[in-house]
Amino acid sequence: MPVVFETAVFETQRRRLAGVVAIPVTPFGSGGGIDGEIYGRLVERLTTSGIEVVTPNGNTGEFYALDGHETRLCLELAVKRAHGASVLAGVGHDVRSAVKAARHARDAGADMIMIHQPVHPYVSRDGWVEYHRAIAEAVPELGVVLYVRNPAISGEELARLGEAAPNVIGVKYAVPDPVQFATVAREAGYERFVWIAGLAELSAPGYFAVGATGFTSGLVNVDPRISLDMFARLSTGDFAGAMEIWERIRPFEQMRAADGNANNVSVVKDALSQLGLCRPDVRPPSRLLTAPERERLFGLLSSWGLS
Repeated sequence: MPVVFETAVFETQRRRLAGVVAIPVTPFGSGGGIDGEIYGRLVERLTTSGIEVVTPNGNTGEFYALDGHETRLCLELAVKRAHGASVLAGVGHDVRSAVKAARHARDAGADMIMIHQPVHPYVSRDGWVEYHRAIAEAVPELGVVLYVRNPAISGEELARLGEAAPNVIGVKYAVPDPVQFATVAREAGYERFVWIAGLAELSAPGYFAVGATGFTSGLVNVDPRISLDMFARLSTGDFAGAMEIWERIRPFEQMRAADGNANNVSVVKDALSQLGLCRPDVRPPSRLLTAPERERLFGLLSSWGLS
């Protein structure tokens, strides 16, 4: 029997993806495990501030440092505390593990899944299409967002996948090249997918200028108002206003991006710690900030009126 796709549901999700897609951090307790209560509070803080999509088990959530039980816990907590926002569950690894996680997300009440970039030393274009098709096909009830970080993936592969898997509705594009993004989006079929700038606020203006309609954010954990304000300006074409925000947050995002993004999560968690919202703990291969780094971060938060 053919699958009946719930177009109205996907349209709601498409609309929400064209906004700020928040990637919540995963807080750890003093014993090293996930602090579920704090996690729930952080998700609730995002969604009650106006965020309409949260992504448990994203990269800012330290997906690759969590085991299967922990990723399931984060997903369940996010669904419970989302307050009507859409939950976009991060899944990945091998196909069987990703399918298992996707089905769990569906059964737990998630609205969508985001498929992490395949972690494999040998990625063929045909294999890339088949990897994502197999996962999307396992959960036809859910909208699927692709996480594209591989510059070898062209619009042709995305168009083929879109034909094979109608529930693939969005692309989180994280190749640092707006020209390539614009080319890929148009080759794939610009209207077919929701195009999300996957490199957060500093790259968002450039990607919005060539067709993105949403962006992902880790900064949003610290102050949702900043990210929502930037989105409001970008979505109305107020690039001058968006760049004023860009200048304000640039030092913070540059701290995260330094040394090949080594402190991407550490900076966000330390900021939350300084605001009294969670512990700064991260898992290897990430590390805690040094004292001088923490002092610099304190100065940035103070300049935003947060500390």
